[in-house]
Amino acid sequence: MLTGTEVKSLRDRKASLTEAYAHVRRGEVWLEGLTISPYQPGSYNNPPPARSRKLLLHKHEIRKLIGATAQQGLTLIPLELYFKDGLAKVAIALGRAKKLHDKREDLRRRAAERELARAFRGKRP
Repeated sequence: MLTGTEVKSLRDRKASLTEAYAHVRRGEVWLEGLTISPYQPGSYNNPPPARSRKLLLHKHEIRKLIGATAQQGLTLIPLELYFKDGLAKVAIALGRAKKLHDKREDLRRRAAERELARAFRGKRP
């Protein structure tokens, strides 16, 4: 559920999904962390940029998401914002968190890449 100034700001492509996630609360799906910049001509009508926004879904879709998030431990992740027939839509997906060993592997790989970059930075041809 968006306000009019939020939709206008979305049309100007002034939104960020980088920190956003969705969750189910009291039988409703809420989008958190989506930042929509204030619409410049909107003045006092602009809501806070990073407020909670309710996603409008059908009951059977919400039931499916509740089952996946509660039983299987999956997380709802927004992938993209787009307009269809004049309505703002959010594509969401179910994602699984990384395991501890996966995180350690990524840290090792990043540290190795950093060391290589340092080694090459010091050498001149």
